[in-house]
Amino acid sequence: MLSLQEISDRMEIQDLMVRYSHAVDTHQWELLDELFTADAHIDYTAMGGPAGDLASTKTFLAAVMPNFSAFQHMVANSAIRVEGDHATARTMCHNPMLVAGADGHSRLMLCGLWYHDTFVRVDGEWRIHQRIEEKSYMFVAPPADAVLS
Repeated sequence: MLSLQEISDRMEIQDLMVRYSHAVDTHQWELLDELFTADAHIDYTAMGGPAGDLASTKTFLAAVMPNFSAFQHMVANSAIRVEGDHATARTMCHNPMLVAGADGHSRLMLCGLWYHDTFVRVDGEWRIHQRIEEKSYMFVAPPADAVLS
């Protein structure tokens, strides 16, 4: 049976992951400073992005996210393990995005991945210390008018 502290920890960690999705989806890069540790390592290489520290990750996101006209990050099915002030989680992420093709038509890109996260409690609050993406799938659909013709 889970203790009240572990239930609280798990809910706080789940909220942290939702806040990450919200920060990225709303382009509020400064909010990432509240979610990650100062020495965080973030690895997006499985999905074609870089690996690096928080500052370089914010720079990358600010440069690449405007290329998508619509997007959502949905996180679910977290397997969280808490051990005192440290925790790990494997969380599913479904991330559909609209991207303009060279022909001017938008294409739907479907990305499925898992976040492998390490968390630490800093001054009483959970923070992401390490995030590594694991690719499940990436699919770019043809333009809708190409499918309908």
